[in-house]
Amino acid sequence: MLSLKRGFNSFLERVMPTGLYPRSLIIIIAPVILLQGAVAFLFMERHYELVTKRLATAVGQDIAALIELRAAEPGKENELRLERIAREKLSLLVEFMPPQPLPPTRPKPFFSIVDASLLREISDEVKRPIWIDTVGRSNFVEIRVDLGDALMKVLAKRSQSYASNSHIFFIWMAAASAVLLVISVIFLKKQIRPILALSEAAESFGKGRDAPEFKVKGAREVRLAAVSFIDMRNRIERAMEQRTTMLAGVSHDLRTILTRFRLQLAMLEESPEVEELNRDVEEMSRMLEAYIAFVRGDGSEAAAATDIPAMLDDLKRGAEHHGVKASVETHGQPTAMVRPDAFRRCLQNLVANATRYAKRISITAVHDGRKLEVRIDDDGPGIPAEMREEAFRPFLRLDESRAQEAGTGSSGLGLAITRDIARSHGGDVTLEASPLGGLRAVVRVPA
Repeated sequence: MLSLKRGFNSFLERVMPTGLYPRSLIIIIAPVILLQGAVAFLFMERHYELVTKRLATAVGQDIAALIELRAAEPGKENELRLERIAREKLSLLVEFMPPQPLPPTRPKPFFSIVDASLLREISDEVKRPIWIDTVGRSNFVEIRVDLGDALMKVLAKRSQSYASNSHIFFIWMAAASAVLLVISVIFLKKQIRPILALSEAAESFGKGRDAPEFKVKGAREVRLAAVSFIDMRNRIERAMEQRTTMLAGVSHDLRTILTRFRLQLAMLEESPEVEELNRDVEEMSRMLEAYIAFVRGDGSEAAAATDIPAMLDDLKRGAEHHGVKASVETHGQPTAMVRPDAFRRCLQNLVANATRYAKRISITAVHDGRKLEVRIDDDGPGIPAEMREEAFRPFLRLDESRAQEAGTGSSGLGLAITRDIARSHGGDVTLEASPLGGLRAVVRVPA
């Protein structure tokens, strides 16, 4: 039983649409269709067949009476009199013809309750071989009865033989259902609109963009979710603001101390020891800036349409300034909605890392209208596959001796800052093997 339930749930997950709006439409439309089908079946099975049975029985009794009257008084004159009586009193067009075989049965519709009911009821009344045609004529039902010495041909109006106005019921039922469905769709759109607004606000906030203001409206549960989101967003923004304010004070105090060190060193006579101390102070200053930048982030910057090819050309010139051969290739739309300074810093960290350890780098950008992907390849030593994810951990140095080379200023935060910026845009950064033989860094962000 449990496996059957799981299989049914799995089947529903495969066939059901993923969106809330189409799922809600199915929830509304499916019961209506099932109800309409049940009502139509009951109508056809009960009312429609009952009315048809009664009408067919009446026609069969009229035909049986005419046959008995003909048998009681044979002759052509009596047949003409019966034809006139049938036409004037019974609304039947009757013709007594010379004996001949009954025509072959014409193909009937696959679902023909009328034919089955007519044939059954008239046969029960007449008790003779008969042939019925409900297909050939538009306004009449043709009935032929084999009398042995003659063939009786009867044309009866369709409304006289079976219920022919049932289409009015189906039209009314379909029209009422259509009106109800239109009202339901309008109401459903109104109920889903606040959910879509909340989703757009959450998506914008998750991408690091200014979430659009939206009114808290809709059902009680939707309003509660919207209020919770607004409270969460405000708490996050307050926490980021408090952290930035605190770090601004800390950085000011530390910069004051470093400035004092520089002044004291400047007052000393030049010597190898003083030069070494100056390098240490500069190293401490760079590390301090990296730490503060990592913790502070760039959440306060607003997203704007940014010229990606121009940004990549600037990064290329910077790499070439350090003696590295660089190339840039772009595909798709030239602009993307990103935070310009933050995104430049994200790419700059990757380019600087490649420049430090490689002699050749290649920068490729692809923008398909929905997401922006920037690939930075180099021919350096690369990073082992098992350590590529570890490289994003803050303060981690994969090569201590290389990281501490003079002038590198490595603090173990470059890749951590890069991933932090990419994720604040709603994207991510991954490391792969490069076709150039070194490392490939891939930045993907929605744009």
